[in-house]
Amino acid sequence: MDRPSLDALIAIALDAGREIMRVREIGFEAMKKGDGSPVTIADQRAEAVIEKGLHALMPDVPMIGEEAVAEGRVPTCGQRWWCVDPLDGTRDFVAGLSEFTVNIALIEDGFPVMGVVLLPVSGEMFAGEPGRALKGVYDIHDGRALKPSAPIHAANGKPTEGWRVFASRRSGAGDATTRFLDAIGPHTRAAASSSLKFCRLAEGAADLYPRFGDVNEWDAAAGHAVLAAAGGDVMRLDATPLRYGTKAPDFLIHGFVAYANEEAADTTRTALKH
Repeated sequence: MDRPSLDALIAIALDAGREIMRVREIGFEAMKKGDGSPVTIADQRAEAVIEKGLHALMPDVPMIGEEAVAEGRVPTCGQRWWCVDPLDGTRDFVAGLSEFTVNIALIEDGFPVMGVVLLPVSGEMFAGEPGRALKGVYDIHDGRALKPSAPIHAANGKPTEGWRVFASRRSGAGDATTRFLDAIGPHTRAAASSSLKFCRLAEGAADLYPRFGDVNEWDAAAGHAVLAAAGGDVMRLDATPLRYGTKAPDFLIHGFVAYANEEAADTTRTALKH
């Protein structure tokens, strides 16, 4: 099956990031969706930009977008579909912080095969497709590459100081996380926002990212694609591979562990039995 180029997905992400930054510059008001989570005009405009761009690339492939789902627009997931979070980290965006992202992923047969994650403030861009993961830096305003995209690779094996673990700032302090960290043995712990945790694993900055608790598929799919392209992967809490579209129409993942390499995966499988 033909797929679009990573450059084409990067261009769409940059267009969406540019729209987000316009809203940030002129000011906005945060609203609440039915589930109580925040949403802004930036989320909505960015998703409209992405939907238009993806339709132009692949008119017959449906898009599952966070804001569309919130409005009740849920197309049927077939063999191929787009999984999109136009602004992952809306709370950070509303608070004036910088680690929010644009997430675009192509799903085939339940697995993310292409993905782009953009940080609009810094212009950092992570992208992946089978056998190739890249990181570059772009000027969000005109789309110029400020740093040429370079290959990234997930970490290989266990570091001598113990596993390097990313844990969510909001969901990483519970009993399940504590039990998991105790079970994996010596480790160091760091924090990062939104889908960046997958990308930091993909570039070799950490080894494990456990998430205990529900998360939407569009929060994970693009980062998962980048990590898989870099040599890592993601498993559910029952140690089976994480697949997408099986929980429609709510698109919830009931926890997962992202890992950088097979040694980390083996350690995870053992820890999840405790």
